[in-house]
This record gives sequence, structure tokens and C-alpha cells, in this order.
Amino acid sequence: MVTSKGVGLAVPDWPTTFGYNMFLFPVSKWIGGVLFEHTHRLIASTVGFLTIILAIWLWRTEDRPAVRTLGLLAVGGVILQGILGGLRVTMLKDQIGIFHACLAQAFVGLIVLIAIVTTNSWRSLAPDVDLRKIVPIKTLAIATTIAIYLQLALGATMRHQHKDLAILDFPTANGAWIPDTSAAALAKINAWRDARALSDVDAVQIWLQMAHRFLAVLIGIAVIAFCIRVVKDASHMTALRRLSIWWVVLFFLQFTLGAWTIWSNKAADVATTHVAVGAIMLSFGVSAWAICWRALQARNS
Repeated sequence: MVTSKGVGLAVPDWPTTFGYNMFLFPVSKWIGGVLFEHTHRLIASTVGFLTIILAIWLWRTEDRPAVRTLGLLAVGGVILQGILGGLRVTMLKDQIGIFHACLAQAFVGLIVLIAIVTTNSWRSLAPDVDLRKIVPIKTLAIATTIAIYLQLALGATMRHQHKDLAILDFPTANGAWIPDTSAAALAKINAWRDARALSDVDAVQIWLQMAHRFLAVLIGIAVIAFCIRVVKDASHMTALRRLSIWWVVLFFLQFTLGAWTIWSNKAADVATTHVAVGAIMLSFGVSAWAICWRALQARNS
């Protein structure tokens, strides 16, 4: 919501809030954009505190070194995330905001992975799998997850330009299926936008949004293919089968939200929901990969 509403600089200082200790900032002053930005900082601090507790807990109770390491990585990630958030305010660099957004998604994936490997069912997960069938499913899960992460990075890049949408129609793009970005076409487009008090666009911004659309289609194909392969070759793996079906449902929801974001001219609540569902799709990809990896590990042991 901070980015969608363009209130990232509603609080101009960091780590203080208008000179106050962040945790002592008067509630009466939580108004307008300050409400979103300051609450964002408080939630971030809470996440950091909980991550440290998680890492300590894992270090004291886990007998698996790899899981302990995941906890330490989470602490390192959340510290870096906090620093990037602060530098975004003090240095006023959109590029930092993009890295901040991408690291947030990676952190979510890491926490989901920790949650999965610490479940009671993880160690006992040893389904009877055919290596020739499960390996391609695992590869597809990894490729799709990477594609979703790249898609989230593209979205972050567009969002942190803090400009109007480069393309205002969907499913067409400036009235065509393949947009014309010649100098003459851009001049005509920008003249139309200027008359409506919209920011000018260039070819890079248009093709960035088109890349986002093309990649969305590829992700949809990959998610559906993953579901078909799981139902066909690994239907006995109940968790993976249910996850694959819900992954397809999430894709169609996400695609609809993407279209709605354009039709609503990037309404804050719609755009934010679009980002949130993207994070859930990424989490599903991490989960699918983890389950496949565990099945193979159990099969080979």
C-alpha cells in the first residue's frame, strides 16, 4: 500500500519518525500517508524481532545444520531488508526500492521453506515415487518459481517508477496487440496522454509492461502444465496434488487482478492485492519444489 499510494516518503527521516523514536511516535499523528509508512516500519520491526526469535529457536532445537543455516539466512535477509528500506528514504533512489521489493519476496519464500521443513510431516514424507516422473515435475516447479520471481521483479520495477501506467488498455496495448513504439507513434501517444494530464512514456516503459504480460502467459502455461503432470504422474502425493490445483486457481485470480489493475488505472487496493497474490504464488512454487525435493531425497536414501 505504501508504494501503491505513493507515500513512501510521507515520513522523511529514518530510523526516526519526524525526530521521534519510531516506537514512541504519537498515535494522534498517524494520519494520511504517515499512517501507511509508519505502520509499515512498525510491522517491519515486528517481523525482524520474530525472525531473530525463530533463528534462536531453530539453533537451540534443530539437529539439522541446514535448517539452522536457513534461520541465520532469514536474520541476515531481514536486517538487509531493513537497511534497504531506510536507504530508500534517505538516498531517494528508486533502484533501492526495487531491490527492497525483490528481497521481500525472496524473504517470504525463505520463511515458507523454513515452515515446511519444520512440519511434523516433513521427515515422514517418503512417498513411493518413480524417479523418471518426479524429476521432470521438480524441474518444472523450479522453472515456474524462477519465472514468478522474475515476474515480481518486473512488477516492482514498474511500480517503483512512480508513474502512470505505460499502457492503459487490456488485453490490447494502445489499441493494438503488438504496440507501435516508433518515434511518430510515441509522439501521438504522449500528445494524447498530455491532454489528460498523464505522464509521458517511452518505448522502454511500454515494452517493460509488455514483457510483464508475455511472462504472465508463460507462467500460466507452466502452472497448468505442472498441475497436469502432477495429477497424471504423482496423484498419490496428496499435498502436491492439492497444491498444484490451487496454484492454477491462484494464477487465474492473479491474471484477473492484473487486468483489473490496468482497467482501474492502478487503484491502490487492486494493485496491492495483485502483489500479495503474486507473493502467494511464489510461496506455492517454493512449496512445490520443496515437496518434490524431499520425495526424491527420501527415495534415494
